[in-house]
Amino acid sequence: MTKKRQDSIPAGKVKRASKFLSTGFKVGGNYVKHYAKKATGGKVTQESLDEANAEDIYGLLSELKGSVLKVAQMLSMEDQMLPLAYQERFALSQNRVPPLSGPLIKKTFMKYLGKKPSEVFDEFSSEAKYAASIGQVHKASIGDENYAVKIQYPGVADSIQSDLKIARPLAAKLLNLSLKDLDYYVKEVESKLIEETDYVQELSQGMYISQKCNHLEGVVFPEFKKDLSSEKILVMEWLDGPSLKDYIEKNKGTDRAGADQIGQALWNFYNYQVHQLGIVHADPHPGNFVITKEGNLGVLDFGCTKEIPEHFYNSFFALINKEVIDNDEMLMKYLIELEIIKNEDTPDTKKYLIEVYREIIGMVAEPIIAGKFDFSDRSYFEKINNTGQALSKDKKLKKIGTARGSRHAIYINRTYFGLYRLLHMLGATVDTTTFMNKAEVADA
Repeated sequence: MTKKRQDSIPAGKVKRASKFLSTGFKVGGNYVKHYAKKATGGKVTQESLDEANAEDIYGLLSELKGSVLKVAQMLSMEDQMLPLAYQERFALSQNRVPPLSGPLIKKTFMKYLGKKPSEVFDEFSSEAKYAASIGQVHKASIGDENYAVKIQYPGVADSIQSDLKIARPLAAKLLNLSLKDLDYYVKEVESKLIEETDYVQELSQGMYISQKCNHLEGVVFPEFKKDLSSEKILVMEWLDGPSLKDYIEKNKGTDRAGADQIGQALWNFYNYQVHQLGIVHADPHPGNFVITKEGNLGVLDFGCTKEIPEHFYNSFFALINKEVIDNDEMLMKYLIELEIIKNEDTPDTKKYLIEVYREIIGMVAEPIIAGKFDFSDRSYFEKINNTGQALSKDKKLKKIGTARGSRHAIYINRTYFGLYRLLHMLGATVDTTTFMNKAEVADA
């Protein structure tokens, strides 16, 4: 079935703000209907309200595209953050967004390459193969060589700051955060989103990471075509195979050996970057990977990478140690270095935060300390989700203020929770001791 195409993207602060406003009215109407039906004895559930709101909000985000859709994509990977209806709807942003029409694609080519797609490639698919938050991907060829052509949506980069400002109240409500706490994180997210709209930088990052990681067993990378790329168009070798998402949907539970192999490749890819390179591909969602016919993990997208400062690295990974987790004094030392505990906090607040973060860190560290871990273990992820939901409602923690911790932790936490979730979706068992030490030889 042909996907519905989008002929234009709302541009300008006023147009985009009006879209947010109209969706706000729709969501408000859903609440009115919900409570009116409830008041008259009708059968209503929170799940049905969530589904109606999620559909309306996702409809808005998929039309606007860009930063707000990217944030929805990020949130779809966070089980403990959103109700199931939102997770399922927002997950569509991983590669199933309504694509742009042909005229908009040609316009982008003419603006940035001075040629139509047909003048650059022998063949160019008019239908997008994937359409996500920042751009969409088409398949093209020159002679016998096949290419993935990523085209950025018009106006995405220009709308990031204003969109995030407009979306603040909605995001705060969905995440159950105060606006003050939310703003603490927005700057880091904003800077990364701006980086993602720079395809020249993504080209450079992709070439660097693929060159440094090409020795990793079971991981393959596309060759980038610098001469065909520009700031809004990125061209690379086409890697055949289903997306990781499609592979999981088709094979989960039927190919345990294959899942373990892919899971180990994911683990090695991420931890080699973190511990050896000091930079990491910080966007671990299943739309960014394909599984080749040889069973290798193909890495596709390098728009979101995070450099890891050494001082942050040393303090953060010092916590992944049972001796530190069990020792109040050592734990507090590193929590202060990571800006989670402040010197001006009262003794009672410090004690409370030590206990809260001991539990959180213990759960994150559990697979690493185990040495070999079965990520199909549902009880482990239920424990993470239940803890996350309990903490989001913790009145004492809210009073203390949830906006704590180094800004560098935002994308490192996202990387590890995203990696863990991918491994859970795969049902993989992984050797978690590999590439977990800076002292390991780079070409091991």
